Amino acid sequence: MIKRALISVSDKRGIVEFARSLSDLGVEIISTGGTAKKLIENGLEVTKVSDITGFPECLDGRVKTLHPLIHGGILAVRDKEDHMKQLRELNIKPIDLLVINLYPFKETITKENVELDEAIENIDIGGPTMLRSGAKNFNDVAVVTDPRDYNRVIDELNENGGVVSYKTKYELALKVFEHTSHYDTLISTYLRSKLGDREFPEILTLTYEKVSDLRYGENPHQKASFYREIEKNEGALVSAVQLHGKELSFNNINDTNGALELLKEYKEPTVVGVKHTNPCGVGSGYDIYDAYMKAYECDPKSIFGGIVAANRSIDYRTAEEINKIFVEIVIAPDFDEDALRVLKSKKNIRLLKLEGIDRKQGEDALDIKRVNGGILLQNLNSKLYKDELEVVTERIPTEKEMEDLKFAWKVCKHVKSNGIVLARDRQTLGIGPGQVNRIWSVENSIRQALVEVKGSVMASDAFFPFSDCVEAAAKAGITAIIQPGGSIRDQESVDTANKYGIAMVFTGMRHFKH
Repeated sequence: MIKRALISVSDKRGIVEFARSLSDLGVEIISTGGTAKKLIENGLEVTKVSDITGFPECLDGRVKTLHPLIHGGILAVRDKEDHMKQLRELNIKPIDLLVINLYPFKETITKENVELDEAIENIDIGGPTMLRSGAKNFNDVAVVTDPRDYNRVIDELNENGGVVSYKTKYELALKVFEHTSHYDTLISTYLRSKLGDREFPEILTLTYEKVSDLRYGENPHQKASFYREIEKNEGALVSAVQLHGKELSFNNINDTNGALELLKEYKEPTVVGVKHTNPCGVGSGYDIYDAYMKAYECDPKSIFGGIVAANRSIDYRTAEEINKIFVEIVIAPDFDEDALRVLKSKKNIRLLKLEGIDRKQGEDALDIKRVNGGILLQNLNSKLYKDELEVVTERIPTEKEMEDLKFAWKVCKHVKSNGIVLARDRQTLGIGPGQVNRIWSVENSIRQALVEVKGSVMASDAFFPFSDCVEAAAKAGITAIIQPGGSIRDQESVDTANKYGIAMVFTGMRHFKH
């Protein structure tokens, strides 16, 4: 039965009402510092922790509850006679309910220009210690760290004659250990970031907060949820505001994120179309309408049911064109009022507004891939070229060819390997993704193009192991190629390019994407 409760909270939402409900049930309330002050100001009778311990709060509040008269009352096992005997001998009264949430460390470190000293002062010590003590002894102590659980506890106390059920205490204890683990991970991650150490740590602990449950996973029979990292997420999909449409699915989020990462490669007005995580059309233009039409015309069939990402506000004219087909999602930094009206006429389209859509992730960001029994961890693929581009053929690309080569290379970086991209006039013409050999990707990109590819350029995410890819490019009328280089048979491809008057550029950096 709950007879005594210790309340010490940083987040004071709903705490007065909760404490009043406890008081009405005859529960003695113990409290500390600002929490005690707030409860007393609201007419509640409170016993201060310092009155129990006989010791004042000290060291600017760093020491308040770290005392045997508190922790003995929390950790004593009620059905162990020797424990209860010791409590009587030491004049310690049991504490049956803990209501604690911690110093706002996350809120502190996500502020602008926070100083290390301020962050350190917001590392809670007594709170986690009490939480862990109570959660360890959950058979006898109910521990509440989340204000959303207040009603659940009060309802059970009312229904069960002052008793919280075993099931609820167990679930609350689990929540405590999840919470303190999350809290400690925030601290260690923050301190590592201040050290400037980008090496992979010997022990890796990651923490995320749930954004929402999803309709389903990759397939309808799979359950899924969406989680976010604990940091400033400007320009990240997790920060997008949904303006219209039903909730997002796992595939919606995965595909949209892929579209965003490719979009961030461009500063000029650009639209990216994505289907099943692969770009199906990319266009850069003098305005967003021009860019959209280029992206759409690359592959009108595949963009149907896909994702459209734009790095400029969607205007009325562009919205009218988008509305002529079915797309799952349009994401942009903003939408004109008339554009919103047009797009909202279709109930199944999702409209996402993302400010800072061109903001890239930091170079210290990590890419994580799960494998059975573990994870693979790597630095984000944030670069385009090793050093300077190297022309390796007799013919040098024209200024226009070089512009298109750079455009195509950015797209190719985000195409599943083996990946080939054909482009002209800042527009993709053919994309050959995900083949098990490179020549198939080349052939697919040429075959799938809806326009004549003669005069276009080609990008390959990795080197050519044979000259067959260059032969196919020459046959199609491709005039310039960009690729990493690095094959022991590079010279064979260079010689073939020279034979057909094709310009070839090496980047010195491959971009496998698996």
